[in-house]
Amino acid sequence: MRTTEFLTIASAIVPDRAAVHFDGEAVTFAGLQERVNRLANALAARGIGPGDRVAMMQVNCTQGIEAYFATAQLDAIYVPINFRAKTEELERMLSIAQPSMLFLGERYLSLLPRTGDAEGGLPPDRVVVLDGGATGGMLAWDELMAGASDDEVHFPEAGDGDTTVIMFTAGTTGVPKGSMLTHQNLVVNALQFKTWFQYREGEEVFIAVLPLFHIGGIAGVMNVPLAAGATIVLFRRFNPLGVLRAIQDHRATRFLGVPTMYIALLNQQEARSFDLTSLRASRTSAASLPAAVKGAFDQLVGHEVLVEGYGLTETSPLTHANPIHRARAGSIGVPLPDTDARIVDADTGTEVLPVGQVGELVLRGPQVMQGYWQNPEETRAALRDEWLYTGDLAYMGEDGYFCIVDRKKDVINAAGFKVWPREVEEVL
Repeated sequence: MRTTEFLTIASAIVPDRAAVHFDGEAVTFAGLQERVNRLANALAARGIGPGDRVAMMQVNCTQGIEAYFATAQLDAIYVPINFRAKTEELERMLSIAQPSMLFLGERYLSLLPRTGDAEGGLPPDRVVVLDGGATGGMLAWDELMAGASDDEVHFPEAGDGDTTVIMFTAGTTGVPKGSMLTHQNLVVNALQFKTWFQYREGEEVFIAVLPLFHIGGIAGVMNVPLAAGATIVLFRRFNPLGVLRAIQDHRATRFLGVPTMYIALLNQQEARSFDLTSLRASRTSAASLPAAVKGAFDQLVGHEVLVEGYGLTETSPLTHANPIHRARAGSIGVPLPDTDARIVDADTGTEVLPVGQVGELVLRGPQVMQGYWQNPEETRAALRDEWLYTGDLAYMGEDGYFCIVDRKKDVINAAGFKVWPREVEEVL
């Protein structure tokens, strides 16, 4: 199965259900499928095909969802770019990915003089401006789409193991590395995610604020909802009051965020005036969830909502999650089905450690990446005998629940004793 089938199936089963609410507009599943088909044909007419890279640099928007699925239809490779990155990082990412087409928002045009001079820079007619007018030979979105057919494009020779996304991560080195994720990686993880959190087909409403240049956005608030025939209420950026109002007005059932977002919601004076009771079990991501934050947010909603999990860009992303109704504060939970996890010594990575002992968390499963794009050295360091070395220090309890201690490189040495920053944060 390929990621494009999430949309194809949903548009056949619930064609008239709203797929995306964005900027005052609702697009049905059938309408979204037509838009994706038109964009795929427009890109194909410009020569985009299997293996080509298509980059996107813009805040969250419906066009980002369309570009992802249109690129996948062509068996090309989607490359979301973090628009918050420094210019040097942007140059590096574009140089590594060598995209054949770049979509970007008008506000980021000022970056082009430098990125255009970098290795892998694009000629103007390969740059599509998503909003506003295009200048200097670049294409406007409407110009690209003019006259494009809404017939679905098929490449029957494409396989589930083909790379469909290059997701950049700086990891612990600060140097961008492009994780190669396949259709199989993303499909399997979306189905694991959907099953674990018990999403109800055609009934869920997701508040989507995680950036679509991040794996949490691509998977958690785009692929997973579409796989469940859910409605996505898409925000350009996180807006605490807007999120509270949207949960109430749309009777949202899921809100996937990061701990700082839940803290921001809790800090809104008006928070208790909103009805948030429609929310159901929702996974937190990107950082450890302080027990106090989980307790306060669950109390705000009126029942347990926050379920801590664990994942990486390299794992599509989810590998661990707390069981619903058996969530344990401070723990990332247990490995998902078909996912193996163990703790090894942090120095050599060769000795499997006993229960309760801190070491490096290593993972194996169908959601683990192929490797880093054009970076065999980093790939060899991260993937050893099918196991992904995460760089995270953790331990497994007697009950099989895992707890993250910290990053290997974040350990504080104080007078010969090891101090974990997470422990300090929990105390604060």
